[in-house]
Amino acid sequence: MTMSLPKKLIFYTLLTISAIVLFFPIVYAFLISFMTGPELMQGKFLPESFHLDNYIKVFDRLPLLNYLLNSFIVSAGVMLGQLAVCSLAAYAFVFIPFKGRDFVFFLFISTMMIPWEATMIPNFFIIQNLNWLNTYQGLTLPFFALAFGTFLLRQHFKTIPKELHEAAQVAGLGPFAFFRRVVLPVSKTSLVTLGAYGFLTTWNMYLWPLLVTTNDSVRTVQIGLKQLQSQEVATDWGVVMAGVIVVIIPTLLLLFLGQKQLQKGLTQGALK
Repeated sequence: MTMSLPKKLIFYTLLTISAIVLFFPIVYAFLISFMTGPELMQGKFLPESFHLDNYIKVFDRLPLLNYLLNSFIVSAGVMLGQLAVCSLAAYAFVFIPFKGRDFVFFLFISTMMIPWEATMIPNFFIIQNLNWLNTYQGLTLPFFALAFGTFLLRQHFKTIPKELHEAAQVAGLGPFAFFRRVVLPVSKTSLVTLGAYGFLTTWNMYLWPLLVTTNDSVRTVQIGLKQLQSQEVATDWGVVMAGVIVVIIPTLLLLFLGQKQLQKGLTQGALK
């Protein structure tokens, strides 16, 4: 059903307004990143000139490239770990019958109601006792088992016909071969969604890296941004916003580069 011209005009007008409202903070942060202190104090909206002084100051004051590399390693590690653990757990809850399976699943899902802050201190003591402070495994392993990810993949796996599983068994495919050659290829939509969610959530994480790191060796960019605000009595917001722009560039690139593939996956999932 096609929309009439007035409805289409209203629809795209509302979309444009929503896009401007949502994207305005990023645009304003980008403009502030070129301003000097006096310009900010005067409340100007546009900088008098576009220069890279604030960006140079960011890299001079912080090992930002090291922080970016650490954030990428930690985010990619958590993403891959969540995809592996959640997909295997979801496969077991759907295709491997065992006594009390539904009870175990609902018990597992009930952990979503427990705030992360309630488990932070026990997790910290575990990491400390394992001597994993200031390590990548200390930053990544506590987030591999994700109840939301298991639930998401389980719901998608349940749409796979049982006849397909039975045919694979007749053809001689073992459980892992069926998982690798049949289940994963037809679940790309949910896997891409979970991967993007895990990567972006970990990239923006602040409190856990602050707890388990005490030096710059494995610290992430969110801690670096906070250091920019606390190094001086009067915060230089132009430098801080320059750091913010540098930090959000990878996430924006991930969104723009993966948008077509994500839309294609969602369309295929809808057609199925």
